[in-house]
Amino acid sequence: MAFQKKEKNGGFSVLPRHLGIIMDGNGRWAKKRGLPRTAGHRAGADVFKDISKECGKLGIEQVTFYAFSTENWKRPKEEVDTLMKLFHDFLITARKNIEESDDMKIKFIGERQGLDPELVSLMEEAEIQTAEKPGTLINLAINYGGRQEIVSAVNRLISHGKTKITEQDISDNVYTLPDCDLIIRPSGEHRLSNFLLWQAAYSEFWYSDVLWPDFKKKDLHKALRDFESRNRRFGG
Repeated sequence: MAFQKKEKNGGFSVLPRHLGIIMDGNGRWAKKRGLPRTAGHRAGADVFKDISKECGKLGIEQVTFYAFSTENWKRPKEEVDTLMKLFHDFLITARKNIEESDDMKIKFIGERQGLDPELVSLMEEAEIQTAEKPGTLINLAINYGGRQEIVSAVNRLISHGKTKITEQDISDNVYTLPDCDLIIRPSGEHRLSNFLLWQAAYSEFWYSDVLWPDFKKKDLHKALRDFESRNRRFGG
């Protein structure tokens, strides 16, 4: 089943089992206000806290947040270094936010090779400390790319001796299950940007001109209401 029914929790009759969110627009938000890009990333981290908590309250099974892509390494070194420092702080904030929750758990998806060992240690610590919690799973995509994810899945299967690979094999070896039901992208951009390429085969999409630091719970609810009204046929 590609969705979960809810009798309460905001009054939604249908919610996505797996929600994807592309956190976009931090830099533009800061530029519009004459602030450094770092201010936009800090504001975006606060929104992550609010939206992840709201997803937990609503009872959404799994939410994947796109935080740092494999392509982001192409930015100037000074900017990447600044982003990594901010990301370190973001990880601590995100971990603290989720660990303090009664039932949310966290998982980091993407390639860990090339990340600072201290960051990797923080990631692993948060995963271990929240692994047994029963509620919403928060996936944070860090050093992540959809193409890289598929290649990694195929290479894993080959290393296990597979000589003929099926769609189900790949589905079983990408970072997240089940497939993504709804992808939200704020900031006015209308593209996937290498996010959940395999899992998005039959995703619904919801776009908004709101920049991520201005994204509110009401915007999340608007996207979920829209999803609730859609007729999903999955090619049938």
